Amino acid sequence: MDKVAILGLIKDKLEGTDKFLVDMHISNDNRINVSIDGDNGITIDDCIELSRYIEKSLNRDEEDFELNVASAGLDNPLKLHRQYVKNIGRSLAITTNDGEKICGELLEVTDDDITILPDNTPRKKRKDPEQDNTQKILFNDIQTAKIIIKF
Repeated sequence: MDKVAILGLIKDKLEGTDKFLVDMHISNDNRINVSIDGDNGITIDDCIELSRYIEKSLNRDEEDFELNVASAGLDNPLKLHRQYVKNIGRSLAITTNDGEKICGELLEVTDDDITILPDNTPRKKRKDPEQDNTQKILFNDIQTAKIIIKF
């Protein structure tokens, strides 16, 4: 399978939409796994539409393949800057490169870092604008960041 050609198909289909490619992997036995996200979320119809677009552009007579298009999902780590921006206001569980674990609300995203309000900040300090208990974390220092799903 030609990875560059498939990436081109994905780019063509998603261009001009709020959808974007998070990850794509092609295994040695031609299993193509595509993970997409959107600024306003992803529906199953979005996945089906992209899958059909890719599939009709590839020739099974030339090379057999298995194609899986899925949403990046809330349980998967954030990989792209755009995913962080989309999740401002949500709680994240972050593991830094030195093994530190930080949980807190994502407040801001810049080109280089994120700002969070750690969960262990006392409630009275959270509401006091004079108390800045926020923490900046460089993207280069983040090993993984996952959304904490709250019910």
